[in-house]
Amino acid sequence: MDDIDALKILETEIGLDAPIDPLDDISLEDDTPRYNPEQMLPLLQSDNLQQRMLAARAFYKIQEPRAIPRLIELLDDESPLVRVNAAYALGRNPSETAVDALIDQLTNDSHGYVRKAVVWALGNCRNEKAVTPLVEAIENDMSVVRLWAASALGQMGKISFEAILKAIPALVKTMRNDPIAVVRSNCAWSIGELCKDLTYNVVYATAIDALIETFADDEDLGVRDDARASILNLGDPRGLQVIEEIEQDQDF
Repeated sequence: MDDIDALKILETEIGLDAPIDPLDDISLEDDTPRYNPEQMLPLLQSDNLQQRMLAARAFYKIQEPRAIPRLIELLDDESPLVRVNAAYALGRNPSETAVDALIDQLTNDSHGYVRKAVVWALGNCRNEKAVTPLVEAIENDMSVVRLWAASALGQMGKISFEAILKAIPALVKTMRNDPIAVVRSNCAWSIGELCKDLTYNVVYATAIDALIETFADDEDLGVRDDARASILNLGDPRGLQVIEEIEQDQDF
């Protein structure tokens, strides 16, 4: 299923011109409307679709451990929109208990915008069990899912060397080959984040080579800028030298 098909399904579900995506339209500033968790918790079990959707969206803004078991159950809701909002809410209420359910949903849900929400949530959960399914997502899923899966890998925080070994080759491959520039940009950023925890080794050297290549050769200015930023943040001497040489050449 491509992006447009997934979008149309959500449009049909809610009868609006575009799907409601908490990442796009919910502000987290101090003037954000506040929900009462005592009022929202019962609505998570409502038979009414709109009430379940409202409650799931509310827990995107509310951190409430009591909501987590029901939000996990809502990942199986018949409505894709409820599943989207339940996944986002679990991302704002990260929990060890939610990780397996989110991974299962990423593997099995047929709706692209649900999978997008799930990969965002997995990035916020920062559990390295998610590395393998996120790698599969950036290699095989539709563009909007690849986009968020790429950045989710960079949000993992400190993970084991074995997990980094799984993530970096997939990020490098996608950064070099993905047709969508913003996906390549997110890969460049995530490579930089994961390399912060690496000592110099073959994996690190390969990642730096890929960032240098992307900075030098990618057709998109934004992707080149993100590769450059990752090299600068890492402070890699070889990468810094290449950046200086390329930028000096461009001045002529």
